[in-house]
Formats: sequence, structure tokens, C-alpha cells
Amino acid sequence: MGNKANFICCLCIFTYMSTFPAVDMIEEVDVVLKRQHGKHKHGETKMFVFGDSYVDTGNWPKSMSSSWKEPYGFTYPGFPSGRFSDGLVLTDFIAAFLGIRSPEPYGNRKGSSHERDNYGVNYAYGGTGVFNTFVIQPNMTTQINYFQQLLQEEEQVYNKENMSSSIALVSVAGNDYATFLTKNNNNMEDLGNVTKSILSQLELNLRRIHGLGVQKIGITSMEPIGCLPKMTIASSYENCSESANSLSIFHNQMLHQIIEKLNNQTGRQPIFFIIDLYSAFMTALNIQQNHPGNSKFENPLKPCCIGKSNEYSCGDKNKYVLCNNPELSFFWDVIHPSQQGWFAVFSALKPSLGSLL
Repeated sequence: MGNKANFICCLCIFTYMSTFPAVDMIEEVDVVLKRQHGKHKHGETKMFVFGDSYVDTGNWPKSMSSSWKEPYGFTYPGFPSGRFSDGLVLTDFIAAFLGIRSPEPYGNRKGSSHERDNYGVNYAYGGTGVFNTFVIQPNMTTQINYFQQLLQEEEQVYNKENMSSSIALVSVAGNDYATFLTKNNNNMEDLGNVTKSILSQLELNLRRIHGLGVQKIGITSMEPIGCLPKMTIASSYENCSESANSLSIFHNQMLHQIIEKLNNQTGRQPIFFIIDLYSAFMTALNIQQNHPGNSKFENPLKPCCIGKSNEYSCGDKNKYVLCNNPELSFFWDVIHPSQQGWFAVFSALKPSLGSLL
């Protein structure tokens, strides 16, 4: 999501997301991950990324995103890199698990070498969704259009043989819900139909990505939005919102049905896989009955970086408060995990990620 603090004005329970160039991040991730080989029997793994700020690694212009302002990037690389975190984000950890560098952001591809392109391309734009949201950036359909255009223009790099070990990472939907609720004054009366509409379009998009040659597709479930600091601030960061989490659960239940249907229709080998962010967040936060239990994080539901008042957010010059030890915070800002938070989420996800190999 781009500058989420500005974009989400409803319940603010959904993920607006953004980021920027993953310059040889694999070397840094190697410190915390055991390096994989990154090769299938048909060649180098390629990863194509679609969605919002949990997976965006740099498609927003620097002048338009707070993720390019201090203190973002505080832990890694030590200055703002465009990620909505103090360091690495989900894409970086999954790419490292696959044994490749984070794919080059689409907006940063001009002049990139074929060596760079060998790892794929990241089309995700923070703040976007399946449909149009409040940010004037490409929604998922347009992101796929960019992908299709690339395949047509660079057939030598993205031919059938080279795409045989390709993987897609998809993270969308939170911003679609945020947009709907904002436009409808937080009225959740028609939310069931909205969920059906979002997932119906997502299903078409997933079919299209696979039709363009991607062999395996990982789709994130919705995280427990009731545990985001934007929601837990009402309880002084002590408890998750059960009602907000129920929306995540409902969305995820329907998502599972869609993925099961898609796999039943594509044959014996599963193509589509759910990356269960909901369970991973709950495990990393050790949530017990909406309250975090013992964990290595000092106050699991409290962000490390927050605006000094409601008018400000992390990244607003001289208007934010920063914690002393980001590595002890699960959340970096009011929406996004810290690098250590993402590592905890990845650690919970890792046993299930073998399906992408």
C-alpha cells in the first residue's frame, strides 16, 4: 500500500502496502535463511509478484510514498529503500527460500540486465487491490497486463522453456475491503456480496496468470486484520478485535473454496496454493483468545514507529516516535510487520512453502 496512513480512513483494518528495489537482498537474507539452490530441473526459478504493499518491493515513485522517508529502512539497509518496514518484507523471504534474489520491481526495470530478469519481475503496487482503490496505481488486472506485455516483448527471456519453473506470489484484497467500507461509511451490510465479487475477480486473475505460463501460484490468505495496530490501539494494544478478525476468517474460508475448485479443474498436480498469513500471524504473535501470549516481542500488538498524534504517521518528518529496539517489535508501523515480524511469519510459513518448489 502506498502511504497507508493517508489512504485508509475507514476502519483502517486492512493492509495498504508499498516498497522498492531489492538490490541483491539475497545476501542479507542469507544471514537468517539457509540458502536454497533456486533451480528446478528445467532451470532457474522465476518469481512474478502481484498485489499490494506486503509484497511490493519498489513500484511507487519516491516522491509519492512515505516508505521512501526515514525511518523506513532503519534496520536494513540503514536508509529508506521503499519497503514499508524497517527492513525486509515477505517477498524477500520467499525469494530467499526459493534461492533467488527478490525480483526486480517493474517500475525499476529500465536498463535492467537479462541476468536480473532471470529472477522474474515484481508488479505489486502498494495500496492496490483486485479492483480500483483510493490510490491511482495499477490494480491487479493492469499488473497482469504489464506481465503479458513483458512476455510478448522479451520472448528470449520469458519463453515456454524458461517459464517452466516459474512461480507467482499474489497478495490482494485488504485494500478492496477498505475501499468498500470507506465509501459505505463502514456499513458492513453487503459485505458478503462484496467478498464474492472480490474473489470472483481474483479467480479470473489467477486463471489468467496460469494461462500466461506460470506453473505454480501462491496466494496469501488475509492476515488477522483485527490484530493490526490500527485496530488494537483501542485496547491500548492489548487485544485483537474479534469482529474484525471474523472478516478475515470469512474471506479466507471462501478463498479456500476458490483454490480447491481451481485445482480440481487443472488436473492432478496442484497449481494454486494458499500462503496462510492468518495462521502465521497468529502463531508469530502467539494469540490466545484475542490476546497475545508469551513471545519474544516486547508488546506484540504495538508498532515500533507511530505518529505523535492522529494527524501524523510513521515517516512524517519530526512527527513520529520510534521505539528503541525494532527487532523486539512484531509491527513496524500501524499496518506492516517489521523485518523481525516478517521473519517470524516466514518461520511459521516455511514448513508449508515446499509446495512452491
